[in-house]
Amino acid sequence: VQLVESGGGLVQAGGSLRLSCAASGRTFSSAGMGWFRQAPGKEREFVATINWSGDNTYYADSVKGRFTMSRDNAKNLVYLQMNSLEPEDTAVYYCARGIYSIRKTDPGAYNYWGRGTQVTVSS
Repeated sequence: VQLVESGGGLVQAGGSLRLSCAASGRTFSSAGMGWFRQAPGKEREFVATINWSGDNTYYADSVKGRFTMSRDNAKNLVYLQMNSLEPEDTAVYYCARGIYSIRKTDPGAYNYWGRGTQVTVSS
């Protein structure tokens, strides 16, 4: 299984970005997926998660109402739409494939990780 993130970049505060995660492997559609992020000097933190079918999502309080996670199982893609970005959102964003089919916030519930994509929000 390989996960490759894309869509990161530099954006001004208040702007938007859409991250994508392309997944290989036939079991993608049966796995829950997650987005995590890590800012310099900080631990990796949970951002969003989605269940296998895409009809159940959960978000960190810090991004709730601004970020939307979705998936396209036919294309083996996961997305993170990020609106109203703030400088505090600056981090490397990682896509992860879950061990379970349901949504999970614990990084330990994910067994495959991408290399990350940098998101920088300027004030």
